Amino acid sequence: MVRVSVLNDCLKSIINAEKTGKRQVMIRPSSKVIVKFLSVMQKHGYIGEFEIIDDHRSGKIVVQLIGRLNKCGVISPRFNVKQDDIEKWVAYLLPSRQFGFIVLTTSAGIMDHDEARRKKTGGKILGFFY
Repeated sequence: MVRVSVLNDCLKSIINAEKTGKRQVMIRPSSKVIVKFLSVMQKHGYIGEFEIIDDHRSGKIVVQLIGRLNKCGVISPRFNVKQDDIEKWVAYLLPSRQFGFIVLTTSAGIMDHDEARRKKTGGKILGFFY
């Protein structure tokens, strides 16, 4: 079976572990995009610490869950989002205005929609979490 999106597999396994009440989850394979996405989630307090395990193959990540995550997902295809259109995507994807985050990949790196709005930059939409 071919993996189409490793980020999608990662977020699905996190949500499934969160729903079953587990305290930690192991994600494989690892990638730079997954690590940046998880660091954005960790910065906002939706997950705990995560540890990258190098097994000389594709790598593994062990994520500590804190039970705060309700839903997260990948937006595929990665639509282009202008700075003016960020608010439209926030209304479309998130349950309310002050709840949850959209993750964008921009020329300044992977960041959430608030930081992209502060830096006045657009980019491609990766996913969301709340």
